[in-house]
Amino acid sequence: MATRANEQSSTAAPARSRAAKGEQTRARLIAAARTLLAGDTAGRFTTRNVAALCGVSHGMCHYHFADRSDLIVAVVEDIRPEWIAPLEAAVDGPGGFDERAGRTVALLTRAESPDLARLHSALHWLALNDERVRASLDAEYRRWRSCFVRLFRTLADEHPQAPVDPALLGESFAAAVDGLAAIRSLDASVDAAAVLGTLMAALAATAS
Repeated sequence: MATRANEQSSTAAPARSRAAKGEQTRARLIAAARTLLAGDTAGRFTTRNVAALCGVSHGMCHYHFADRSDLIVAVVEDIRPEWIAPLEAAVDGPGGFDERAGRTVALLTRAESPDLARLHSALHWLALNDERVRASLDAEYRRWRSCFVRLFRTLADEHPQAPVDPALLGESFAAAVDGLAAIRSLDASVDAAAVLGTLMAALAATAS
């Protein structure tokens, strides 16, 4: 019995090592894809270029990702912890509406890294001509917008007699945030904190 257990252990260890190496290679390919997309090469984005930057063969890239769209979708999912997860934490954390709204506005007015901003722009551009990328990006934005709906649902729960529509208020605020980001990409002098703070207070006043 001991011999059989030792044999099983000796075969399992290399398998785990290969799996771990495979995950590392996959992560490196995604990182390389992010680097290319955040640069000025989104229009020339190919799996061959990603593989070259990563230092692996083109065949290895296609071992992990079926095609170019598959790799781009992986990038869409990879950036979720950087822009959606923090918003979910701010909205779903402890406290009432005022506290959650304060955390949310503070998060939204924090400067986004230039690389992430360029990456978002590249993904939007690629989504114009790739249905799979468009569907993946749309799903992420639906998840992002749902955070604001949950935020205003907290307001509705605190004021059950008030005519508060969480879906309408949440979607309205999400649209404003998205529009403000576009404006600030051209004119950084716009005071995002003042604009979003004022809008949040105005929407919250519907519960009064």
